[in-house]
Amino acid sequence: MTIKKTLDDWLRWQESLHLSAIDMGLERVARVRDAMNLKPACPVIMVAGTNGKGSTCAMLSSMFHAAGFKVGTYTSPHILQYNERIAIDLKPASDARIIASFEAIDAARGDTTLTYFEFGTLAAVHSFVAEKVDVIILEVGLGGRLDAVNIFEPDVSVVVSVDLDHQAILGDNREDIGFEKAGIYRAGKPAICVDPEPPRRLLDHAAAIGADLRLYGRDFGFTRMDNQWSFRHGEHARHALPIPALRGGYQMVNACGALAVLEAIKDKLPVGIGAVKQGLVEVEWPGRFQVLPGRPAVVLDVGHNPHAVKAMAAALKQLPYAENRYAVFSMLADKDMAAVIELARGEFDHWLAAGLDMPRGQSGAAIASALTQAGIPNVKAYDTVADAWKAALSQAGDNDRIVVFGSFHTVAEVEAARRHRV
Repeated sequence: MTIKKTLDDWLRWQESLHLSAIDMGLERVARVRDAMNLKPACPVIMVAGTNGKGSTCAMLSSMFHAAGFKVGTYTSPHILQYNERIAIDLKPASDARIIASFEAIDAARGDTTLTYFEFGTLAAVHSFVAEKVDVIILEVGLGGRLDAVNIFEPDVSVVVSVDLDHQAILGDNREDIGFEKAGIYRAGKPAICVDPEPPRRLLDHAAAIGADLRLYGRDFGFTRMDNQWSFRHGEHARHALPIPALRGGYQMVNACGALAVLEAIKDKLPVGIGAVKQGLVEVEWPGRFQVLPGRPAVVLDVGHNPHAVKAMAAALKQLPYAENRYAVFSMLADKDMAAVIELARGEFDHWLAAGLDMPRGQSGAAIASALTQAGIPNVKAYDTVADAWKAALSQAGDNDRIVVFGSFHTVAEVEAARRHRV
């Protein structure tokens, strides 16, 4: 029996408990859910998508909070601390709260093994129930149909976007991936798709199960003016809305999807126009085209697939002119680095290729080699992200810009370096 006293003790133990880190399937985790009698009494919102799902969760949480509701939000992965994954009223849960949930799960599971993510999913919902939240927002970790969050019954489900990522698990085309994400839809329940080009298999699945499908562009949408926008849903509209605090033009579409969720659940959780505006203005979501204050300009973006990096490149074009543009860049080995480089190549004058010392990580030299082979000039390799970040800071002047991107881990290591002033 492993003695588990601290949160770190628990997390280290969980990483070794199950044979594989990812085990798609619901039988084991559902068995433990039933043993715990874990059934939320409050409304549940489930959010899937290749990109944008975390930002959508953040906007929903911010608007519900502004309306006076107690909100439980489960997202992944974290950037600096595990506690970020389980937020209660926009604040990370305490170690004690999470440990109490881990203990309850361990007592109920018997000889059933669970993955790290499955433990976290059960702990999040157990914590939310214990804290008596008014609404639970669950971000899907991977896909949807066989993801652990899908053992719970959503009142509203939303698929934010469908694109290529995790192809080895979800399929190598948008149709297969769309079908996996549509697995969070439920018969007779609002099923929202914010992707402007929904895959046919997603549409067919929603129709086959009798979901109340609501499509961006057909059933809801938005119109943007200079410094405000309007949301429409059928015959209803909300006007003079502020531009979301989250940067990047693509966040308008995410905000539109979040408002479609509010429309779908307004009978249970009414959110007035004042709370909508306040929530959009105050929303925070670190690492998603996050522009740091001060000079040189610094942008942190966790984008790690072509769909996300294309959006990042478009958002960079909207920023003020920078004399020299530096990329602090690293990616995991199983990502489509060639496509990412091609999409981002025009946005940088200098590339600082950084190594990631972790499973699936690559050396700075390997990443630099891929950049050079793609015809990218001014490339230099660094052993660690912290080294690359320190070099970028030493080279960049006040009129320059540094963009950190390519992975959650890349952003996390820069954030850790900033906190320790490396």
